[in-house]
Amino acid sequence: MSWDDLQSAVRRRVQAEDRRQSTPSLVASIARLSVIGGVLVAAIIVPVTAIVAVTATQASTEVIDLPLTLEEQPTPQTSRLLAADGQLLAYFYEENRQDVPLDEIAPVMQDAIISIEDERFYDHGALDIQGTLRALVNNASDGRTQGGSTITQQLVKLTLVQAAATDEERRAAVEQSVARKVRELKIAIDFEEQYTKDEILERYLNIAYYGGGAYGISAAANHFFSVSPADLTLAQAATLAGLVKNPVEFDPNVYPERALQRRNLVLSVMERQGKISPEESEQLQAGELALVTTDFPNGCITSVASFSCDYVQRYLENEEALGATVEERRDRIRLGGLTIKSNIDVSMQTAVNDAVAGNVLPTDQAIGSIALVEPGTGKVRGMAQSRPMGTDREGGQSFINFSVPTELGDSGGFQAGSTFKMFTTAAALQQGIGVDKTYNSPPRMTIPRGTYFDCEGGGTDRFEVRNSTSSGTMNMYTALRQSVNTYFAQLEAEVGLCETVRMAEAMGIEVPFGGPDNGVVPSFTLGPIRVSTLDMAAAYAVPASGGMFCEPQPVTEILEADGSLLKAYVPECERVLTNEEAAQINDILRGLQQPGGFGFSNGTGLNIPSAAKTGTTNDNKAVWYTGYTPEISAAAMIAGADFDGFEIPLSGQRINGRFVNASAAAGSALAGPMWADAMQVIQNSLSPVNFERPPRTQPAPPRPPEPEPDPNAPAPPQQTLQLPPGVQLPPGFQLPPGVTIVQ
Repeated sequence: MSWDDLQSAVRRRVQAEDRRQSTPSLVASIARLSVIGGVLVAAIIVPVTAIVAVTATQASTEVIDLPLTLEEQPTPQTSRLLAADGQLLAYFYEENRQDVPLDEIAPVMQDAIISIEDERFYDHGALDIQGTLRALVNNASDGRTQGGSTITQQLVKLTLVQAAATDEERRAAVEQSVARKVRELKIAIDFEEQYTKDEILERYLNIAYYGGGAYGISAAANHFFSVSPADLTLAQAATLAGLVKNPVEFDPNVYPERALQRRNLVLSVMERQGKISPEESEQLQAGELALVTTDFPNGCITSVASFSCDYVQRYLENEEALGATVEERRDRIRLGGLTIKSNIDVSMQTAVNDAVAGNVLPTDQAIGSIALVEPGTGKVRGMAQSRPMGTDREGGQSFINFSVPTELGDSGGFQAGSTFKMFTTAAALQQGIGVDKTYNSPPRMTIPRGTYFDCEGGGTDRFEVRNSTSSGTMNMYTALRQSVNTYFAQLEAEVGLCETVRMAEAMGIEVPFGGPDNGVVPSFTLGPIRVSTLDMAAAYAVPASGGMFCEPQPVTEILEADGSLLKAYVPECERVLTNEEAAQINDILRGLQQPGGFGFSNGTGLNIPSAAKTGTTNDNKAVWYTGYTPEISAAAMIAGADFDGFEIPLSGQRINGRFVNASAAAGSALAGPMWADAMQVIQNSLSPVNFERPPRTQPAPPRPPEPEPDPNAPAPPQQTLQLPPGVQLPPGFQLPPGVTIVQ
């Protein structure tokens, strides 16, 4: 006979009795129940081997096949992602649970769960024979005050379900059979021998499911009442204790009347057991549930820093300290109860959120993106994009992170345009080429093949280049500030194409070599490489920091569930430029942020020292404004993109309701205002730190070259100049051509 058959037999026996029995009849009924109870007790106290021998064939096979010991594994714990100031950014979990020690759980909660689930918990072993028999009688007569399983037995069942790794193991952990009951009892006996009652109670409170996605008493207290388990009131504790039996049926958010009745039942039981007074019970039962619900969204989608959060998560999937494989690291994040302390600054994050949302709509055929990196440390302070995280494709939502490199966000990146001229400038300064280097920079140039050489010494094709801004005789200051293409085509030829590429790589830019995406081409100085805003913010942090490239780091520290340190991150920096070279670049680029500069003319000026560079691709598919102060580097980009993230021209699009023509698709005019919307807020949290003084200031505007003499031009007319008596010309004085002196 199975366990359920045994209970049914008892129920039928009791219910068949005439309620108005005589005393002899009652005695007879008790006797019959005693016989049945005796069978149960015998089944309990006989050794397991004997049970196997006398149980039916099917049950015997089940017991033999099931292990009678339990390999304990830690319960899944909720990991937390924190901002730099400790604010919560996101939870990661499979089951929302944070284990707490028993001394951090209110005594009234302990009393409530023991009262309703196992009132003799501290008085019996793994099995409460008295309670089991009473439960059989109560259930048989439809009285449903308490179950027959002890807290230890329930803990074993919950632990078996938790530890099940396969569907077969999960079915075995919940099936209704004598084999399962026997196995649970054997393991429960072992538990009672290994752990104290307090340890068992602590484990039970932390593993139980309370409904609403809350696993364990800490998650339940915070979810239903927004308090820690130590601060639970008696009424709140009674409510939570009542949920454990059936979290779905008694869910107070769905069935508040059922939950209220169940809470009052717990209070009545506590009153009957003398744990609370009748007056207190009556007063509390008259009260409402008074829920104060707090949700615990799983993952990044609802975070104020959704794509910064996603970046952190993908970054940690490459962290070897979390496991040997990506799958192990993912499990550690969602099961390990980690505390992940990020470098995200919530105030800066909010500023970039508002800036992108205010300049590019989610449904525009364009992407707005901003990334922030701290110079000198590489700390990533925030990133945002105009397409929110989500599944509503028609509403412009996406899970592609357009602010990070492809391997961390699945975006293919966008060409950076003239922002790459900073790399050519840096390479030139490193070679000792001065800022007064002058080239005649005409509107168009055709530079013949063989002028540039790749990093393997191979020649390149000819380079057709034209200006989109100014032309004429330029030095390094005027050419970089005015973004003169023909000047930088000539400077790159003098510096060397490979040397320019190596400088970009030293600043964190990944340049493809060979193949259809080969980036080592003469137009490199004009930014043909696909990059992310995070890449460019980190690169421009180099001059901002005085010449140090630091790997972008979104995380500062990871703590284990018990608070111990798992991994601490330190800046990974390498010197790329000297202080003097960096200061020279800063002095040139600050011109864009000053009156007369491209950026300043479009409202990008700040109240603190800053520098910037514009970028526009030749086909107007992306525009950039990458600027910085000594304390923060911010790269802003607006790029044409369809809903699949593939690039399209900006020209002809409507962005934030404004039609964009070819002249409007420029870095300073389109991306600049978005950058300014963010940085003009962020500057309020920065110090007015100035850049270091450059070794050379801006040279005087170069004089146009003297025209070559024309051999076919007619000779100038001869003139005679008569000097007054006694007047002599100073030594070395040269007369103009055709002029003679007479006294």
